[in-house]
Amino acid sequence: MEPKVLFSACLLGQKVRYDGGDVLTDHPAIKEWAQKGLLVSICPEVAGGLPVPRPPAEIQQPGGGQAVLTGHARVEDNQGADVSAAFIAGAEATLVLANKHQVQIAVMKEKSPSCGSSYIYDGNFQGNKLEGQGVAAALLKAKGVFLFSELELDQAYAKWKQLRASN
Repeated sequence: MEPKVLFSACLLGQKVRYDGGDVLTDHPAIKEWAQKGLLVSICPEVAGGLPVPRPPAEIQQPGGGQAVLTGHARVEDNQGADVSAAFIAGAEATLVLANKHQVQIAVMKEKSPSCGSSYIYDGNFQGNKLEGQGVAAALLKAKGVFLFSELELDQAYAKWKQLRASN
């Protein structure tokens, strides 16, 4: 059985981003995974109950998504509303989907407060980023899923081939 790959839905062309858009990503690995029926897609924010479009949101305190999951940080939109509960619910829905499909690899949208795998915005809505993970990405990583961003598709594909060979 070939391993399935979880993807942020916006990377696959689904118009689920906060601004109602997508960030369709093109890479030979995506085409191969799609042809083999191995892609599993989700937008954690939509899965958590947030609408499209929605105000942009950022994690406000240090610690990234892991701090949100433990109650030590909040996710707020640019109007000051606390949307942490929706982000946590979306992260949990993402983990349920990953478990259902026995996902070992996730390719998530970098800088997203849900999906950022290495970087997120700093909470000031000025476009500044810092090292950290979004809420869903942090939960997946804590459960042993290998995380990659859309900028690391070659590495994700290499890891997928390694996992496929070991099955």
